[in-house]
Amino acid sequence: MTAMNLTKNGTPKKRLMFFSGRAHPELAEEVAKHLDVTITPQSAYDFANGEIFVRFDESVRGSDAFVIQSHCAPINQWVMEQLIMVDALKRASAKRITVIMPFYPYARQDKKHKGREPISARLVADLFKVAGADRIMTVDLHTAQIQGFFDGPVDHLFAQNLLAQHVANMYSSENMVVVSPDSGRTKLAEKWADQLGGVPIAFIHKTRDPLKPNEVVANRVVGEIRGRLCVVIDDMVDTGSTIAKAVRQLLDEGAADVVLAATHGVLSGPAQQRLAECGAREVIFTNTLPIPEEKRFPGLTVLSIAPLLARAIQEVFEDGSVTSLFDGNA
Repeated sequence: MTAMNLTKNGTPKKRLMFFSGRAHPELAEEVAKHLDVTITPQSAYDFANGEIFVRFDESVRGSDAFVIQSHCAPINQWVMEQLIMVDALKRASAKRITVIMPFYPYARQDKKHKGREPISARLVADLFKVAGADRIMTVDLHTAQIQGFFDGPVDHLFAQNLLAQHVANMYSSENMVVVSPDSGRTKLAEKWADQLGGVPIAFIHKTRDPLKPNEVVANRVVGEIRGRLCVVIDDMVDTGSTIAKAVRQLLDEGAADVVLAATHGVLSGPAQQRLAECGAREVIFTNTLPIPEEKRFPGLTVLSIAPLLARAIQEVFEDGSVTSLFDGNA
């Protein structure tokens, strides 16, 4: 009896497949365009009781799958939809699943402030791991240690180059100072200051009431800002209360003008009105989260994060270096 030869000629080709949740289709389309791929067609809808159903219309077996979802409101629905998409890919034999979450959900719940509190950022990482995610790609985490919550590779991308380049192009002739909205972000302010040509930094020392989220009790500015253009940097703007107060305080203390730059425009509740009326010359966000027309206002600039995401996806797919996208400083 002759033994069967089971050796096949040729190596199977890697196949990149790109999937998008329903939260921010414009960003997904832009990323797909930069990658020169199409978004894999799917059926996704909600049942009458709110349950989510997803089915992909093509075979995903053996593919290198990248699943993008922006976690805006209603955040729990979009987290659940992405988890269901990952589960569907795992059960359909995708070879590797990379979860792309430009804005990491529950990132502010990264530690216990008091007893009997959850660490929800860790829970999110665990949920995606159990669902079948092999890798996570995200932009400007609220705190960098969240990378350690996921048991696998995490590609932590930075929007600083994109934002700082815009500020440099627009205001290079101005007498600038980079302002951190709190003492915890002074290291980031130093990086910005270096990128803007060694400008000075300042920060706002603020006191919060732990029982009142999104509310600041008192502020004072540490650093020389009088007569300067203040570039206030942050990772996200949610209700806009804290940042609007900071802008007004800087102007009251003699700042010539204020520009606000942040990666994630969450813009909950009255944020649009607060930012429009706070006195900032320009408010700059990226499009990690959708910013619909009704949340836009004069002086708002939205820069696209899609080219950065596309380059990072390409590097992961080709087993290249994501760090190289940040001049080796990632």
